[in-house]
Amino acid sequence: MAGHSKWATTKHKKAVIDSRRAKSWAKLIKNIEVAAKLGGADLAGNPTLYDAVLKAKKTSVPKDNIDRAIKRGAGIGGEAVEYTSIMYEGYGPNGVALMIECLTDNKNRAAAEVRTALSRNGGTLADPGSVAYNFSRKGVVVVGGEGTTEDDVMMAALEAGAEEIEAHGEGFQVITEATDLVPVRSALVDAGIEYDSADIEFVPNLKVEIDADTARKIFRLIDALEDSEDVQNVFSNFDLTPEVQAELEEDE
Repeated sequence: MAGHSKWATTKHKKAVIDSRRAKSWAKLIKNIEVAAKLGGADLAGNPTLYDAVLKAKKTSVPKDNIDRAIKRGAGIGGEAVEYTSIMYEGYGPNGVALMIECLTDNKNRAAAEVRTALSRNGGTLADPGSVAYNFSRKGVVVVGGEGTTEDDVMMAALEAGAEEIEAHGEGFQVITEATDLVPVRSALVDAGIEYDSADIEFVPNLKVEIDADTARKIFRLIDALEDSEDVQNVFSNFDLTPEVQAELEEDE
């Protein structure tokens, strides 16, 4: 799941990495193609493409695949790509809110796969707007924790317009207005702070704490949604207490 939920640190990591690498690569490639189509093939002049390529490299996508994706997206060499962005809203077990971001070349397939994943895993599709008001479009920069302190991140990011800095796994997460994502990202780099990812995401305005049983159900639902090649990101409003995280870690 993309986004800022702490559950990413408790997920059954090895199985996910092994079984989903191909699908993960396909989604990262799709992001590169779209970024190149919208802003051109020059990484220096296209920060969205720069971040999409950085994320792909960190996930070990081969350089040749990345280069071909940039060319396809930019229309270099005659190849062209055409994707439609669709946002579905839904509810998971116990009313947990979900925003499901799709990027697809087949709207009917995307809709069917999202509906199937929800219905088979205790979720429901919601009317447009009934969930979205719970979320704000924000910039999210994830910073690795090795050799970096919270004070380091605060000094660099707050001056550039960051709104909030919070713990994220072993590192930190910097929240910004969507329009401030690039300046904040650049400020971190200028301060010698490496970042793992920089994306525009749907951040919940109010998080709801859930118990371990509900968390397990939500994870299964999100796993099912992410199995679709058309689902790029799933955002949710749940939060996990340290006690619940510890209980979930015992499941691994």
